[in-house]
Amino acid sequence: MAVERTLAILKPDCVKKNLQGEVIARIQKAGFKVLGFKMIRLTKEAAGAFYAVHKGRPFYDGLVEFMSSGPCVPIALEKENAVADFRTLIGATDPKDAAEGTIRKLYADNKGENIVHGSDSPENGKIEVAFFFSGSELV
Repeated sequence: MAVERTLAILKPDCVKKNLQGEVIARIQKAGFKVLGFKMIRLTKEAAGAFYAVHKGRPFYDGLVEFMSSGPCVPIALEKENAVADFRTLIGATDPKDAAEGTIRKLYADNKGENIVHGSDSPENGKIEVAFFFSGSELV
């Protein structure tokens, strides 16, 4: 297996609930190396650009509104099989469908406010990490 990079974003609901430390601890316990993280507040334009792949879908406007509603924490992660392993760790998009013990099952309220974003492919992991972090910000 190859070492991959993936992007996590602790979403505004995670920050509002003050769960950042708990979620980061779970990520690190699962063997992920944190290459970089920062707290930011996305503008609607930045959120729209990040989620542009979903433009035109019924949930797009609500997603952009939610992601720009408060601070969030993008985190660049690395490990073997990072994308698949992270998606397993966070669970299904809808917390009611997520496996027991996953981050979304434990902390998310609903499909729209589901605590954390995770890249969906190794290619998107690279693109998404680069969206939030310059090379000099990753250690």
